[in-house]
Amino acid sequence: MPVAPRLSPERLRRPRATLSALAAIAAGGLVAVSFAGCGLVGPSPVSTVGDVEFDTPLSIPPLAASTVDTDGTRVFSLDAQAGSTEFEPGEPSNTWGFNGSYLGPTIVAKRGEHVRVDLTNSLDEPTTVHWHGMHLPAEMDGGPHQMVEPGASWSPEWDIDQQAATLWYHPHPHGDTEDHVARGLAGMFLVQDDAEAVLDLPREYGVDDVPVIVQDAGFSAEGEQEGRGHGFAGALGDELIVNGTRGPFLDVDDELVRLRLLNASTARSYAFGWSDGRPIELIATDGGLLEASVELDRVLLSPGERAEVLVRMVPGERIVLQSKMTPEIAGMQSMIAASNGGTDSFDVLELRAADTLDPAPAVPERLNTIPPVDETAVTTTRTFDLNGFEINDDEMEMGRIDETVTVDTTERWIVTNTSSMPHSFHVHDVQFRIASIDGAAPPPELAGWKDTFFAQPETEFELILRFEDYADPDTPYMYHCHLLWHEDQGMMGQFAVVEPGQQATMTEETSHEHHDH
Repeated sequence: MPVAPRLSPERLRRPRATLSALAAIAAGGLVAVSFAGCGLVGPSPVSTVGDVEFDTPLSIPPLAASTVDTDGTRVFSLDAQAGSTEFEPGEPSNTWGFNGSYLGPTIVAKRGEHVRVDLTNSLDEPTTVHWHGMHLPAEMDGGPHQMVEPGASWSPEWDIDQQAATLWYHPHPHGDTEDHVARGLAGMFLVQDDAEAVLDLPREYGVDDVPVIVQDAGFSAEGEQEGRGHGFAGALGDELIVNGTRGPFLDVDDELVRLRLLNASTARSYAFGWSDGRPIELIATDGGLLEASVELDRVLLSPGERAEVLVRMVPGERIVLQSKMTPEIAGMQSMIAASNGGTDSFDVLELRAADTLDPAPAVPERLNTIPPVDETAVTTTRTFDLNGFEINDDEMEMGRIDETVTVDTTERWIVTNTSSMPHSFHVHDVQFRIASIDGAAPPPELAGWKDTFFAQPETEFELILRFEDYADPDTPYMYHCHLLWHEDQGMMGQFAVVEPGQQATMTEETSHEHHDH
């Protein structure tokens, strides 16, 4: 997808120090003290605010084509392939994509449909595709146990059985996930349902209902994609691309616009807001619509998280979606934040309203019905401590089941970032509820259905999860940090869902506390 120049290389390509990952790990909570004690200056904040020229129309990923088999199965096709993308005209970069050179098509399916995705791996190395946020059988999940060799194919199929939501798909090869996603293997997967369809919300794809896939990247002065600096969080670029577009703008002809934000970066977290300071209106998180819209100063998204936001435009105006992270938002000490993107600011996307706009009704006061968190149904409590590149002092082992869950039960997972460093947490198979954060009720923006969250340092999160379907003693699901370099280093565990009384067929080694009620 050809795009044109938009950032001054002189302004953008500034030298900046980065705290090495090994130093960060060794220093842990003493990083900030060490900097201060030595009189050293930490990395300079990166900012592209005011520097982005916004001279390229936002590329909209195409809708994935599908056919319907005689048995009613809706079939999609994806081809993971290597290619070349000109982020800058005349400056090709080597990239990967699905059905193209970069990113992949947007898959749309409805609740109640049976779907199949025929995946072909045309790369020269193994990969796989994980359906992030999807409720489906473990053997269809696309984790590291479902690798697809070069030249081979894989055809997972399952029933779509969850509410309308913005999901996504990306590779999940053990040890190589950060690399495969950074090269461009990612796409959106939108679930539709009847309840969402009757609401007065924007829903014309690419027009007033727009995918916004945000990634950070590094580019040479000529515009060729290049490597990124590394902090403890992972690789951090000093420029953003949206849907693969540098300096993107979106022409708007409708008064009300719905943006589906996806943080598809491998390490960087964002705090999205508007350039003119207006509130950002949040209507949905990972697992679907909130009960009612929430007006916020910023929407915080760590890698893998999604958010649907609305913006009401007036004729002729231009506003810029920005990300302005601060140590306070990240919950990190200043020096640690500075080394991990927590002091960086970006212009993301410019919206340009036409001189006349199609009117839109008021946003419905009630968007969804979300039941109260039911802790009385909890039968098992498990604890997960995040520290360094380990969960519960263990690194990922492909042949080890860390937790065995009984199907049709409700569990409490206590997830604590015990360190001063950034982490996140993603659970495959289920959407969960955050019951409390450090013992307090979650804020409204975290009160809906989630599958991934940013785990601020030295903070405890209480999750309530229900495992309704899909028992399989032979094949595990994953839970892991979604800072992808951390995942690659082994910050991941495996759980199997089994029938009552069953055991997982792989070795189970649970070395930390969990107790039944």
